[in-house]
Amino acid sequence: MTAFHPVGEPYAEGLLDVGDGQRIHWEESGNPAGRPAVVVHGGPGSGLSAGSRTYFDPERYRLVLFSQRNCGRSEPHAADPATSLAHNTTPHLIADLERLREHLGIDRWLMYGGSWGSTLILAYAQAHPARVSGIVLNAVTTTRPEEIDWLYRGVGRLLPEAWAAFRDALPPGDRDGDLLAAYDRQLNSPDPDVRRAATLAWVTWEDAVIAHETQGSPGAYSNRPSEATTAFVRIAAHYFSRGAFLEPGRLLRDAHRLTGIPGALIHGALDLDSPQDTARLLAEGWPDAELTVIQDAGHTGSAATREAVLAAVTRFAH
Repeated sequence: MTAFHPVGEPYAEGLLDVGDGQRIHWEESGNPAGRPAVVVHGGPGSGLSAGSRTYFDPERYRLVLFSQRNCGRSEPHAADPATSLAHNTTPHLIADLERLREHLGIDRWLMYGGSWGSTLILAYAQAHPARVSGIVLNAVTTTRPEEIDWLYRGVGRLLPEAWAAFRDALPPGDRDGDLLAAYDRQLNSPDPDVRRAATLAWVTWEDAVIAHETQGSPGAYSNRPSEATTAFVRIAAHYFSRGAFLEPGRLLRDAHRLTGIPGALIHGALDLDSPQDTARLLAEGWPDAELTVIQDAGHTGSAATREAVLAAVTRFAH
C-alpha cells in the first residue's frame, strides 16, 4: 500500500488579479523544483481543499491549489448577495487557470480534480493541450445537459420523497418548469429568507443523493460553514441552470484533442451523481487514458478510490 502524504503548509500564496474585478486565491506547497501539478476543485464553488495535498509527494511535486472565482478565499465572494456572477463562466475559469500558470512561471502541469473539477480540467486541456503533462480525474463528469438533468430530476425516481421536497421548495408556479432556473432566481432574490430557504433545499437534495450511496454519508454538502454553503449553492445553480456555459457534448466530441496526454480516469460504480457511462465514453474517445472503476464507491469515493488516486498521482511523479 502506498503511503499518503502529510497535508503540510503552503510555502507561497497570494491573490491573483484576473480582471473583471476578480482576484483568485492560490497556494503552492511541496518542492519548488518538483514536477508542477494543479488541483482543480469541484462544485462548482466548493473552494480549494488542503486535504488534496495528501496525494502528492512533497519531495517530488510542486503543487498548486487555487479557488475558482467567487468562492474559497477568492474575491469578491458569492456569499455576498451584492456579488455579481456575470463574470463567472467556464471560459473565464479556463482563462484564469492559464493566467495562474503563466503567473507562476510553469510551462506544463499535471492536473488533478474530480466531479466539476474534471469538467473544468477537460475544458482547459482541450483548449491548451500543450500545457498539460498528464491528467488524473476522479468522479468523471463533462456536465452535459443529460448529466445535469439526471442529477436534478432523473435520479429522483430512486428518491421520490426527497426529490418532491426539492421541487416543492419552489413557488407553485415554478415546480413544473425549469427547476434549476427557478432555483437560480430564488438564490438571487432580494429577500434573505427566500435565499436561505432555497440554499437549504438545494443542499438537502444533494445530501440525500450522496447518503443513498453505499459509501455515502449524511451532510456531505451541508456540513460546511454557512458562507461556504451559500457560495457553493449559488455558483452551482448559476452554472447548471446555464448548461455550464459549454456547448452540449463538446468535451466528449473533442476528446481527440487530448491525444498524447496520459490520463487516469477513476470512477465509482455506484456513483448516483454521475453514472459511469460518461467516464466510459470519455475513455473510448481518449486512447491515452486508462479507466479504473471502483466497485464499492459512489460520488464521494471510498478507501479504494483514494488508493487509486494516490497510485495514479504517484505513478505520474515517476
